[in-house]
Amino acid sequence: MILYISLIAMTLIGAFASLALKKGCTNLCIKTIYKNLWIYVGGLLYLSTAFINIILLKYLDYTVVLPFTSLTYVWSALLAFVFLKEKIFGKQMLGLAMIVCGAFLLVV
Repeated sequence: MILYISLIAMTLIGAFASLALKKGCTNLCIKTIYKNLWIYVGGLLYLSTAFINIILLKYLDYTVVLPFTSLTYVWSALLAFVFLKEKIFGKQMLGLAMIVCGAFLLVV
């Protein structure tokens, strides 16, 4: 059970990594990129996600871990809706629902 919770956490961390990099890209200048905290946070979160992924691949089937990472798209859409005030339309909601259903069908 802890492995599947870790799998969900990995996808959530990946979504937060994308959000951090998105925030770091606003007003981004090549000369000041090394001073941007959001870039470091996003990079560290992506590194954490990769580390968790490696551990999960040791214990779970590849055919479960890799497709389940598609949940990152769901989290990213929800985070964009909440933090970036982006809109989610009907087709997108349907697509996100299909991703969730597909991911859980792989696990069950």
